[in-house]
Amino acid sequence: MSNRIDLDAIVKAVQSVLPQGKDFIALHEPHFNGNEWTYVKDCLDTGWVSSVGKYVDKFERDLADYTGANYAIAVVNGTAALHICLKLAGVVQQDEVLVPSLTFIATANAVTYCGAIPHFVDSELSTLGLDPNKLDKYLEETTEFKEGYCYNKKSGRRIKAVVPVHIFGHPVDLDRLLDVCIKFNLELIEDAAESLGSYYKGKHTGNMGKLSSLSFNGNKVITTGGGGAILTNDETIAKMAKHITTTAKLPHKWAFNHDQTGFNYRLPNINAALGCAQLEQLDGFLGKKRILANMYREALAEIDGITFFEEPENATSNYWLNVVLLDEPNMALREEILEALNDKNIMTRPVWTLMHKLPMYNDCPRMDLSVSEDLEQQLINLPSSVILGDSHV
Repeated sequence: MSNRIDLDAIVKAVQSVLPQGKDFIALHEPHFNGNEWTYVKDCLDTGWVSSVGKYVDKFERDLADYTGANYAIAVVNGTAALHICLKLAGVVQQDEVLVPSLTFIATANAVTYCGAIPHFVDSELSTLGLDPNKLDKYLEETTEFKEGYCYNKKSGRRIKAVVPVHIFGHPVDLDRLLDVCIKFNLELIEDAAESLGSYYKGKHTGNMGKLSSLSFNGNKVITTGGGGAILTNDETIAKMAKHITTTAKLPHKWAFNHDQTGFNYRLPNINAALGCAQLEQLDGFLGKKRILANMYREALAEIDGITFFEEPENATSNYWLNVVLLDEPNMALREEILEALNDKNIMTRPVWTLMHKLPMYNDCPRMDLSVSEDLEQQLINLPSSVILGDSHV
């Protein structure tokens, strides 16, 4: 182990932030302290538990209001949301889609659901997300324009879209990325699964591109159990998103007619009821998560060899998962720290295995991924549940 890292000091610093006397500290668990019981019971009492109901409509309206998007379409999970975003942005079979290698697997999977190919790009240290400057230079060297579209000179395939991911709730440099999209005629689709409550220059994430996706999995800032949503500011796209995620069924009192291949991606009313109650508490959740992040920052500030990751310049993060970075890439040391904290029943984890290292994506096109590969050896997530910040209020 490096002499610059005091492993005991790291463990004690993290323990000092967390509540004492608990047998186990989870990485991120849901917090139910509002109208969840009332709204879910209403679904049970009325029998409206499935794919339609007032809570689906309310959840979609409330999400749109909160994020500033014109439309929100609730679906069964964040992966389904991203799948539909890609389809409605015009991604088709054999297109390439630029995605970060440092992301959860759902980002790459959604691309393959369209019959398209993930094209992996690097991240930057300042945001942990996609690096637009490096991407610009890479596309200059490796692509050409044909009939108004950007093509990969090596594979001959069209590059249709780019999907930035706001990693752990930290917004990427959206202005610079939008410049790159305009330059190379790429659709911008934000994977905002982790960034509900995060803002870039005062605008909620998910509003810069044609579409974006959210997730409400059980480990997100708010949860519907499962669940996700599509955000868009385009009325035509919103109507089509609602249509194809509800099996493309044409409205009729009794007949079942469908006008295209659709998807059974509907969010059940009972899940939406949970989401409505959670969304009512979101601002409070975000405040408590910021308290927790500040506590970690202060507790870890004097320990040499590690740095607490703070929100990027011009951004306000939801601090979905708190991040500590080793100052230098060191996989062995990363594993030692993870083992020491987990042995104390404090759940910590590394970043996901990079996408280009997974067997099904190993042969996909990719740029130099040196920053992502360094971050894989540096990054550790700390417990980040809302209730942990609540204990310091």
